[in-house]
Amino acid sequence: MTRAEAGRGAHGILLVDKPAGLTSAAVVARVKRVLGGVKVGHLGTLDPFATGLLPICLGEGTKLAPFVQDATKRYVGEIVLGVETDTLDGTGAVVATLPVGALGPADLARARAALTGEIMQVPPMYSALKRQGVPLYRLARKGQEVERAPRPVRITRFELAVLARDRLAFAVTCSRGTYVRTLAQDLGRALGTGAHLATLRRTASGPFEIADAIALDAVEDAARAGTLSVLTPSAALAELRAVVVDPPLEAAIRRGQQHALGALAPPRAPRELVRLETGDGALVAVAEGVPGPGWRLARVLAPGAG
Repeated sequence: MTRAEAGRGAHGILLVDKPAGLTSAAVVARVKRVLGGVKVGHLGTLDPFATGLLPICLGEGTKLAPFVQDATKRYVGEIVLGVETDTLDGTGAVVATLPVGALGPADLARARAALTGEIMQVPPMYSALKRQGVPLYRLARKGQEVERAPRPVRITRFELAVLARDRLAFAVTCSRGTYVRTLAQDLGRALGTGAHLATLRRTASGPFEIADAIALDAVEDAARAGTLSVLTPSAALAELRAVVVDPPLEAAIRRGQQHALGALAPPRAPRELVRLETGDGALVAVAEGVPGPGWRLARVLAPGAG
């Protein structure tokens, strides 16, 4: 993926390896302090106890969020059997302790199969989802529990390995919106015992990999040394087909002139997303295929940001 030096006025996506103990918002605040007046946001919240890949959008890169935040996620971690907590992870209070029987490969295979594919999942009370404008975690901290409607999620891959009688290692590939804490609890119940999530590490989010991330503690030193790099907006959307536009069409797009897109070849598929680039690969805009006119501008980047 193409990278550019990050600093004041940087645009693109910075891949950060989040440490345990910080909220995703705290990571964003720290990056913003390091880079100065750059607009900063993140893609896909990680719980404070979790570690791993947290893509950080910088500058005009924040406009890319709608096109990458729905991506598939990959995680690894460990699950403790026989103990349920109110938060569904190791940071919460124990609410139930249950015996753990001997588990064979067939037991794990049956439980895993029941939790793979398109499944319905009840969001945990300790989550940022809101009820009448109030985050559920605030209600949970007051000892309140409200009904939550099950939501569809997709578990593409769910691998398990026994570490000890009461401890499993796992690797999961899942859709956006999946609560791995809930998956751990549901697994425990499918095995006839309780469970909670002990550790969690995100290793990938869409096209972004943890191997390309920088540790949060190293961001400031790298920025000071001029070696901190970010994915350019075009590189961040590398999974979209590129369509090169000439200078007159680029100028029209920058002015938001939708009709100018009539000069492009029609979409190859309904609602196809493409990245419109200059001849040297700078991202100008993202366009979406629509019936009738062919294309509409979904996002336009500022000149010099691609």
